Amino acid sequence: MWTNIVPPTGAVSLVVAGFLSILGGLCQTATAADGGSVLPFQPTPSKSVAGPTLKDSVHQRRVEERHLPANAPNILIVLMDDVGFGVADTFGGFVHTPTLSRLAAEGISYNAFHTTAICSPSRAALLTGRNAHRVGSGTIAERALDWEGYVGVIPKTSATVAEVLKNYGYNTAAFGKWHNTPATETTAMGPFDRWPTGYGFEYFYGFLAGETSQWEPRLVENTSLVEPPNDPKYHLTTDLADHAITWLHKHQAYSPDKPFLMYWAPGASHGPHHIFPEWADRYKGKFDGGWDKLREEVFARQKALGWIPADTKLTPRPESLAAWDSIHESERPFQTRLMEVFAGFTEHADFEAGRVVDEIDKLGLRDNTLIFYIFGDNGSSAEGQAGTISELLAQNGIPNTIDQHLRAMDKLGGIKALGGRDMDNMYHAGWAWAGSTPFQATKLVASYFGGTRNPLVVSWPSKIGPDKRPRSQFHHVNDIAPTIYDVLGITPPLEVNGQKQDPIDGVSMVYSFNDAAAADTKTEQYFENNGSRALYEGGWIASVFGPFVPWQASQPFNKDWDPDRDTWALYNLAKDFSQADDLAAIEKDRLAAMKARFLEVAKDNKVFPIGAGNWLRLHPEDRIKTPYTNWSFDADTIRMPEFTAPGLGRESSVVMVDADFRENANGVLYALGGASGGLVVYMDDGHLVYEYNMMIIENYRARSPDRLPPGKHLIEIDTTLQSPRPLSSADVVLKVDGKAVARTTVARTVPAAFTASETFDVGTDLGSPVSHVYAERRPFKFDGKIDAVKVHLK
Repeated sequence: MWTNIVPPTGAVSLVVAGFLSILGGLCQTATAADGGSVLPFQPTPSKSVAGPTLKDSVHQRRVEERHLPANAPNILIVLMDDVGFGVADTFGGFVHTPTLSRLAAEGISYNAFHTTAICSPSRAALLTGRNAHRVGSGTIAERALDWEGYVGVIPKTSATVAEVLKNYGYNTAAFGKWHNTPATETTAMGPFDRWPTGYGFEYFYGFLAGETSQWEPRLVENTSLVEPPNDPKYHLTTDLADHAITWLHKHQAYSPDKPFLMYWAPGASHGPHHIFPEWADRYKGKFDGGWDKLREEVFARQKALGWIPADTKLTPRPESLAAWDSIHESERPFQTRLMEVFAGFTEHADFEAGRVVDEIDKLGLRDNTLIFYIFGDNGSSAEGQAGTISELLAQNGIPNTIDQHLRAMDKLGGIKALGGRDMDNMYHAGWAWAGSTPFQATKLVASYFGGTRNPLVVSWPSKIGPDKRPRSQFHHVNDIAPTIYDVLGITPPLEVNGQKQDPIDGVSMVYSFNDAAAADTKTEQYFENNGSRALYEGGWIASVFGPFVPWQASQPFNKDWDPDRDTWALYNLAKDFSQADDLAAIEKDRLAAMKARFLEVAKDNKVFPIGAGNWLRLHPEDRIKTPYTNWSFDADTIRMPEFTAPGLGRESSVVMVDADFRENANGVLYALGGASGGLVVYMDDGHLVYEYNMMIIENYRARSPDRLPPGKHLIEIDTTLQSPRPLSSADVVLKVDGKAVARTTVARTVPAAFTASETFDVGTDLGSPVSHVYAERRPFKFDGKIDAVKVHLK
């Protein structure tokens, strides 16, 4: 803090020196586990010098005290999203991943590394070194609940690795998906202490939600809202790589003597799957054989590469998941193109990760940069259900048919438009199952490795020699932070920024860096997600599927589920790599002991009540939201996240718009959501229009027959939902100056959320446009003057 201060001479120097000493004592401290104090920016006391000359004073500098090894490595963490164990061709999969392959060839790979089966919890565990429920992250931020392990808030008592390393002298930056800020705290007014910059990252560029459009992402830079360029060549993943490279240049220019920690987490390959056609076309025809055949091909390659043991069994397709042979011939081009888009999206992300690695190399930093490339924050995602052009249909539990998707797609340009900005497409769950080869299940299932096992590559040229032998030690994403601390010789602090710290749950992986055959040091790890759960203990794992089937999310949830009646399975992982042979009937005593131990561990980690992540499937009205029922907005209201905005389109409401209209007025009065779902009220050549975009597959519109004359008018949109809920119908009446001018009935309303990251905007429609009518004119800013927009929930 006090570097470059020139000590004054004479009597005044004693006063100033004392003042500096007091301020130095106020520097932020972190208390180490051994009781010592670490002062990251403590000024070095000046030596007592009799009669310093002016020259001496000018050249004397306070040197920043170092608290790191002399050659502390730079650290890069790359975290891909929603890609499973069997995706990357590095390890036998079907997507070309040259960056992952290059790093694997230069370093080491782990084939028994695990995540939590879902986004926010995996990221919380990664960043803190603790179990997800312990740090309040038992489910995704948008599904947060009042139970202690599910509140969606990482406590300051569990400091992130970024916070600790920043205090030790690292420059820190994060790029891409965050997904660990409460959904009601992502507005332009914060609070910002739970944004990335409040958790130890000095710079952040990316998005806060669980997903966003790759063409029109809802971007944040530090704590400022940013709009991407309206450029047909723009893509978010490229933007993230560009910003990471720029940050590296600044780091080298301003602080080349400091190491850096970079967390680079693209939105790929989470839905929506958005990519340029030329990247998808690289895979044209490669998936025509279907997912059953693809899974067998991947399995054979995994064995041939030695990535999985030779005696591994390929687990069968679940009965509830469609066989490729059952897909009608006329539907197959749609299903295969969805997969081609996913593959191109994933390869493109690996390419952009490679640009970041290349830049580190060009800067001469590669040899002493420790890279963790985690290929997936959970298994491949089955949330696309039977194949979709609007992937949040599953999150909302809205029944739909392929015919609905095909009809809507044809209006938007047909199959060639898949992957573009007009749709939020995502592939059939069968492809996700193939992407999780050779395991059972997919993302959102914590009991089986199809949901929790992801490849990990570690590369550090100066310290780790290349070794093709897979590391098969059982490890978890909560082990990354302890590994970093071990590398740096940091004892996890007992206190950070005045907060006593929770215990670290993870263990270091350093022992395995140069010894592929080293004995495991992680003896126990629990898993839980949406009621699916497991306990790993000393080479065995006890597992239970739970009530939620990800590829059937649109079906009614089982209200009668009782966790005490679940049937558990038991697997000996030393002999059964893929959890194929259930030994529950043979090892009854072992299973009983492990089930009892799971309950103990669950209690300690705040996992109860089991299955809490399913609550909103039964009670969408309890979704996280603000407590208000009345709002007053004006044209300065933009980028208001949906989870903080009025529940328009899913709750009965009255919206009053007081505005001054031009002749033949055009533009948006207010909009909520985006191209994948939302509602908007806009002027079209003088006509008042209301449009309800029900997740693309249904659309409802009301339009005034006459143009509004120029001048001031009071617009009223009265929406009344009918019972029963959810998926209630809604009657919508449009009024101008108290007179009804149009009406419509929305057959089905969205119960939870239109989108994950789109917003409520007044006088414009930022991000992806709700209506295709004005898509070419986006953001379709209102050409009059809006004095007020008042909203009342009835």
